[in-house]
Amino acid sequence: MRNREFGRTGRKVSEIGFGAWAIGAAWGEVNDEEALAALHAALDTGVTFIDTADVYGDGHSEQLIAKVIRERGGERPFIATKAGRRLPQQSVEGYSAENLNAWIDRSLRNLETDCLDLVQLHCPATDLYYHPEVFERLDRLVDQGKIRNYGVSVERVEEALKAIEYPGVVSVQIIFNVFRQRPIEHFFAQAAEKKVAIIARVPLASGLLSGKFKRDTQFEANDHRLFNRNGEAFDVGETFSGVPYEVGLDAVEKVRPLVSGDTTMAKFALRWILMFDAVTVAIPGARNPAQARSNAEAAALPAISESAMQEIKSIYDAYIKQYVHQRW
Repeated sequence: MRNREFGRTGRKVSEIGFGAWAIGAAWGEVNDEEALAALHAALDTGVTFIDTADVYGDGHSEQLIAKVIRERGGERPFIATKAGRRLPQQSVEGYSAENLNAWIDRSLRNLETDCLDLVQLHCPATDLYYHPEVFERLDRLVDQGKIRNYGVSVERVEEALKAIEYPGVVSVQIIFNVFRQRPIEHFFAQAAEKKVAIIARVPLASGLLSGKFKRDTQFEANDHRLFNRNGEAFDVGETFSGVPYEVGLDAVEKVRPLVSGDTTMAKFALRWILMFDAVTVAIPGARNPAQARSNAEAAALPAISESAMQEIKSIYDAYIKQYVHQRW
């Protein structure tokens, strides 16, 4: 497992991390024993970055992570959490000093620590990025020693570009995968110039890029891949990266011939992300040890050829771009 510099923080993290949304909620039934085993397996492979949020299972994801860290002892991995989605309705006013303090105090308890490595604003409304007072409140929390660093998790490239104008923002978490390529155009260069870490989320397009789904694949009622297909619960871009399901299936079949040997589609898709030096860490989810180990193995794959990279760009342009490129 290779490590990459996490922006300006002075920390290094594994280039494959662990996304802990799936062990919290909204991806079907969660088995805690399997989830704990998946976390252990990921850490055993050299993963040193875990991403979670205070709303994943209403804090359950954070608590599972704390349990694993307590059981293992030794040096803690870099744990990033998020705040803001506990609001009943998103508004700039909701990110008050009082609310930010309450959310962070709750995460401190859930993660059993006295200082959070990284707190990310959790996909707030675009207008928030035009309110510097919110970021000043985060600066005060750093001064108080409650958080070491802060960043943002965004829906749109526009939000990412605005966020990194604030000097305290050390990281941006953004959807980036074979089906969401817009960040390459302008944002990556800007982030690299400002030494901002990039966390690539939804790296497998909600599993579409695993190549395992079919038109008749059934998802559980409590799985967002069923209940959020049209953005009924949150931004539709979070589900299959905003790509219509059947369109995504067709595009996957165009990518499949590029995957050689015994490499899986999922590993190939993760390796594609790591081809971009601007990316600090990709955060695939895992609900069992086998998935966690497979994700980590992507880091050991050889570089993808230039011709294959060009073919992926052509597939994106032909099949996917019209649905997602200008929207996010």
